[in-house]
Amino acid sequence: MNEPNANARDDEPMDPIIDAALARGDGWMPFDRFMDIALYTPGLGYYANALTKFGVMPRSGSDFVTAPELSPLFGRTLAVAVGDALSHTGTQEVWEFGAGSGALAAQLLGALGERVARYTIVDLSGTLRERQQRALAAWGDKVRWVSELPDAMDGVVVGNEVLDAMPVKLLARVGGKWFERGVARAPDGSLVHADQPTDLRPPLEVPGDHDYLTEIHLPAEAFVATLAERLANGAAFFLDYGFPESEYYHPQRHMGTVMCHRGHQADGNALADVGLKDITAHVNFTGVALAGQEAGMTVLGYCSQARFLLNCGLLAQMEEADTPQRAMAARLVHEHEMGELFKVIGFCNGEPWDAVGFTEGDRSHTL
Repeated sequence: MNEPNANARDDEPMDPIIDAALARGDGWMPFDRFMDIALYTPGLGYYANALTKFGVMPRSGSDFVTAPELSPLFGRTLAVAVGDALSHTGTQEVWEFGAGSGALAAQLLGALGERVARYTIVDLSGTLRERQQRALAAWGDKVRWVSELPDAMDGVVVGNEVLDAMPVKLLARVGGKWFERGVARAPDGSLVHADQPTDLRPPLEVPGDHDYLTEIHLPAEAFVATLAERLANGAAFFLDYGFPESEYYHPQRHMGTVMCHRGHQADGNALADVGLKDITAHVNFTGVALAGQEAGMTVLGYCSQARFLLNCGLLAQMEEADTPQRAMAARLVHEHEMGELFKVIGFCNGEPWDAVGFTEGDRSHTL
């Protein structure tokens, strides 16, 4: 069955790549393959092209703001948790995945100082790497870039809004039957959603017989499992928007969580303006936790971003800031801003400890 998408507009440079993928699938491809093309095609995908992406205001040409751009106090406060983990694991290297503009790296490096012997950024985007290199030039050879994980690594891993950008599969329950929702071309050449029967299911049974759209997060969970296998000694912190699976697959969340961002506006039409806007999905933190545990890591904790930052001393940081800085930092913890929707999960390989970010308000029991 096909679901028309009247607003879809094909972006011509992406057409040959999309059509080649459709041809390999007899005119259909799964949504996770489409999302990968839209975000990561070299030179054309959203995260691989020269669009500005990160910024506080639309007039900068940016599409969205992340916590490090919102306030430098984010990185300085997160540095308390990272420094705590460096001490407990006896390591001296920080690994950041998807470093964006480089703002978080600069904040962590500035706050941690000599406690970090090397800062390694893992980023697939050449244009973002150039921006990061300019932002981090003051730290010289202490910062390095790699395009993939090594076979073995030590240190503390940080990923801020990285899991939500990993491709997801769409599952649709229509008329009581489950389908995988993918992408095809309509007779007029526009991109449309198209469903095929599947044996895939959400990890929880969704009560009811109403139509229901949701996602499963195989690449994100595989990434965390691979990290667990290669992180010989260290810890990892992932900060992102999402829910435990009991909330993620709630019967009332029937429209899924895939969302696009462009010019600081959100829309749900992933098939329009391919390569020109971000596509994300909320994170199933239960799936992430299980993937890490099954591969050998221990969950240090799981809580809201607000509680994590407060545990790490954000209020003390705010007391030393001026009024405009305090106002921006408050958005990191306000419930109607980033404070509640964003969560933090921590892992370690090696002996666990009472990590400072989870001393109060730990919600691990909800995973």
